[in-house]
Amino acid sequence: MLELTLLIVLVVSVLALVHSYFLYPPALALLARLTPTPRTSTPDTLPSVALVVAAYNEEEIIAEKIENSLELDYPADRLSIIVFSDASSDRTDEIVRSYADEGVELVRIEGRVGKTECQNRVADAVDEEIIVFSDANSMYEPDAIRELVSSFGPDVGCVVGELTYRDSSDVDGESIYWRYESLLKRLESAVGSSVTGNGAIYAVRSSSYVPLRRDAISDFAEPLAIVKNGERVTYTADAVAWENTEESVDDELDRRSRIVTRSWHTVANNAELLNPARYPLFSFQLLSHKVLRWLSPVFLATALLSTIGLVVLSANPLSLAALAAQLAFYGLALVGAVLDRTAVSPPTIVHVPHFFLVANYGMLVGLRNFLRRENIVTWNTTSRESDHEPES
Repeated sequence: MLELTLLIVLVVSVLALVHSYFLYPPALALLARLTPTPRTSTPDTLPSVALVVAAYNEEEIIAEKIENSLELDYPADRLSIIVFSDASSDRTDEIVRSYADEGVELVRIEGRVGKTECQNRVADAVDEEIIVFSDANSMYEPDAIRELVSSFGPDVGCVVGELTYRDSSDVDGESIYWRYESLLKRLESAVGSSVTGNGAIYAVRSSSYVPLRRDAISDFAEPLAIVKNGERVTYTADAVAWENTEESVDDELDRRSRIVTRSWHTVANNAELLNPARYPLFSFQLLSHKVLRWLSPVFLATALLSTIGLVVLSANPLSLAALAAQLAFYGLALVGAVLDRTAVSPPTIVHVPHFFLVANYGMLVGLRNFLRRENIVTWNTTSRESDHEPES
């Protein structure tokens, strides 16, 4: 009986992992082939756009971001650039004010209320038809705004752009992860609605914007709120933003734990979206893309422990092979961890398993924080002296 129980635990854990990482994309691709292509509409007149940039202690990068925004290929009389400063304590506000003559508006918000609350206040104040949300370290391609705007259809409340990483970072695993995420967003959008946004580049109709709880992770919670209101969230790879990846795998661990902590709370506050009776397709997407993914460290642990138990009870060739495969994977990750602490650049075969396990540890920390009812409201910068977090 114990052996059967361990076998069931192993099979369920492996199936959950395989589905989330490997079976979900082809399932979406199959559904996309059976789904009519959603309509988009090209407006006769370009809508007015407010580009809203999130900033907290961004003195090292904010001037570059503003210069990048001023060079966007969008009519100046239809584009407003707004930088909100969440009580920055460095020269961020001073730098933004120096661009006032070029139409850049600073909105300083006192009290360190967090990114989401800042976005709520700015969204409530703007008059433009479309709001584009961006991070201070996200640089846009010249046509990014035009591409976002052109992707709105009659039933679309939010459009998510493409985040691409420069090659200057050492964290190749993060770049691979984002390419995988982009594939999922493209397929989900083709099926119906993308599950999540991207703090670097996403646009919302002003009329569709839903004020959020201040502890919500905005680029995840806002798309969920829009879906609950009956509109779609779509994705376009043609609206491109550029960022550097995290400076180290340790930075990625900190970022992942923060994001997953807030994301669990966001899912809990939108639990009705997991009801297949009300949202048959979207609940499947949310479960597959997010919930099972965030539970992957639990599945990894239960798969290893159940395999060890099976080997102890009955060392048959299948259980031995399963244990050997898992130990080999963890061994590669260990080599990657050792090389990451040296000046040697780890090859992909060991770096990716290391990054994967670090990300999973971050997800485990996030799950623990959620179960303890801990949450994170404010954000910092990681790759610069004061910590900036792209919330995705």
